Amino acid sequence: MTKPERVLKYCPRCGSKRFNFQGVHSFLCDNCELHYFINSSAAVAALIENEKGELLLTVRAFEPHKGMLDLPGGFVDINETVEDAVTREIKEELNLDVTEVKFIASCPNEYVYSGYSVYTCDMGFLCSVSGWENLLVQDDVTGIELVSRENIDWDKIGAESIKKIIRAYWNG
Repeated sequence: MTKPERVLKYCPRCGSKRFNFQGVHSFLCDNCELHYFINSSAAVAALIENEKGELLLTVRAFEPHKGMLDLPGGFVDINETVEDAVTREIKEELNLDVTEVKFIASCPNEYVYSGYSVYTCDMGFLCSVSGWENLLVQDDVTGIELVSRENIDWDKIGAESIKKIIRAYWNG
């Protein structure tokens, strides 16, 4: 996998090649003195339960972790709140309308996409929906599974951050 320090070679402000990695999370341009930080991208994940208390998990359509289980969700768009992002993602992926959003937990993650490491802060929200009758698997999802605490197969969930968010929810 490719870390930012291996591929970011030019200053995003002036285009200079004198763009040097400073360690862990920043670069410094010797030409224009821009101090550029690698920050986490915001991502959201929804915890949605049915009337039996089963948790809805999705099957990922794309890498990373294609074919594995996940919570529905995705990246927060520019100028979007996390609450709006989780509401949008649920509509895009499952055609469900969110009526209530409650923050549960957050967890850092390294999301490797096309061989490039994107550092994220994954935020889990308990979401209520207006009903399940319009459920439609679409967008980044190929299927769903409903799981309980007793029958969840943790090995089928791709991202460690998602496992931690689910555990934080179930453990209160």
